[in-house]
Amino acid sequence: MTAIRQAFTPEALAKLSSMELRARAVVEGHYSGQHASAYRGASVEFVDHREYAPGDEPRHIDWRVYGRTDRLYVKQYEAETNLDLHLLLDVSRSMDFASGEVSKLRCATFVAAALAYIATNQRDAVGLFLVDHAVRRHLPAMTSPGHLARLFEVLEATDAGEDTRLTPALEEIAGRLRRRAIIVLLSDLLDEPEDVLRALGYFRHRGHDIIVLQCMDPAELKLAYRGTVAFEDLETSDRLSVEVANVRAAYLAELRRFLTIYRHGCRDRLIDYALLDTSVAFDTALTAYLARRRSHLMRRA
Repeated sequence: MTAIRQAFTPEALAKLSSMELRARAVVEGHYSGQHASAYRGASVEFVDHREYAPGDEPRHIDWRVYGRTDRLYVKQYEAETNLDLHLLLDVSRSMDFASGEVSKLRCATFVAAALAYIATNQRDAVGLFLVDHAVRRHLPAMTSPGHLARLFEVLEATDAGEDTRLTPALEEIAGRLRRRAIIVLLSDLLDEPEDVLRALGYFRHRGHDIIVLQCMDPAELKLAYRGTVAFEDLETSDRLSVEVANVRAAYLAELRRFLTIYRHGCRDRLIDYALLDTSVAFDTALTAYLARRRSHLMRRA
């Protein structure tokens, strides 16, 4: 675990230890923890009703209310419980790009490790999916320190896989997960935005809290090259030589359009979205994002 251990400096650990990952909405849980839960059991108090949605437990339906209104409502309960955090890490070949010391994949790996560390400190279960156009590896969500060490080992050994087609993998994962959870997708999202957003919508439909962290290299964000440059597609090996000055304006305009589709598409689906620049230290970027998320959730509370 050399790279992750080196990245987790005392300063980084100090930052991460003070952070928390809170759920946006009510989630289902089993253990004592920090999150409001819809789980029904001992020491759980009834709070309110809400309209039934596909995927809700039928046993929570209030049939007396149905008899009066002819509409289905479920009882909501509140307790302090843990939740599952599922990390979806894009390991497609495009994630292997780096103009500096840290590739997009390595940046995403560090962020995933940091989120797993934070969640484990909260006694939340953490799971991991490695994906390109399919699910390449899966670690089920667990809470033990030994599981965290195993997750770090898998992240450390992760290499770029095949081409990017996130939609089939996302659809498969959405069908696997039964308990509501926080889902974090770490990817450069170099895929068809509408397809990816539609697949992410499946998670929202099932009541999950979704976070999308788009990892991009500064060279991709600025195209700060000079002269004639030969670019190679990491996934197809296609090569193209261009005079950068002749294409920079058009490229940056298309990039803005591409990022805007994801940003607005996530917002419209109540999905958290943040753009991570790989030139920014992972702990700095993550703590800034989590602080913004916490502030936003507190305003909504």
